[in-house]
Amino acid sequence: MGKQAPSRAEVILHPQRLAIVRALNAAPATAQELLSALPELSQSSLYRHLALLHERGILQIVAERQLRGAVERTYGLARTAIVAADEVAESSDDEHFRYFGAFVGSLMGEYGSYLDRGDVDLERDGVGYRMHVVHATHDELVAMVGELREVIARYEAAPAAPGRRPRTVATITLPMTQPHQEEPHDDHER
Repeated sequence: MGKQAPSRAEVILHPQRLAIVRALNAAPATAQELLSALPELSQSSLYRHLALLHERGILQIVAERQLRGAVERTYGLARTAIVAADEVAESSDDEHFRYFGAFVGSLMGEYGSYLDRGDVDLERDGVGYRMHVVHATHDELVAMVGELREVIARYEAAPAAPGRRPRTVATITLPMTQPHQEEPHDDHER
């Protein structure tokens, strides 16, 4: 029996492919532009990852033009690039941990690239990382996350313009487990 094809989540959450997806989330780009933005990728690796992401419907070709006898393609994220909850619902705990590790690793890679610039000014560049603890029922959490998504969507819709630059805003939501305390059950009577 042949090896099963990787899930879309596994395809996207590979560290190098996730870096490509994140770069294309900022704006469509050619392979050459991606190579400049992602110097850690070799040309052959980039083309291999682009082919797989395109084949799986995560990327689409948004433009093509003839350039010195070759076809230059501009890639963008397909509308299906987001991995839905039901696509990872059957994943094992180990798979979820790998996916989370790839996500966090991607952020660390991006932060490392920022620091490697040598011209670091956290305040000027709007860089920060914060952790907040909120006490919320499940319904309150759903409402809060919905509000955050609305705010982020408003800014994601803003077109590129002079003075604007792509910025990463990442969110992670986790239930806290407090030592020596029974885990509360939201909205349930005992």
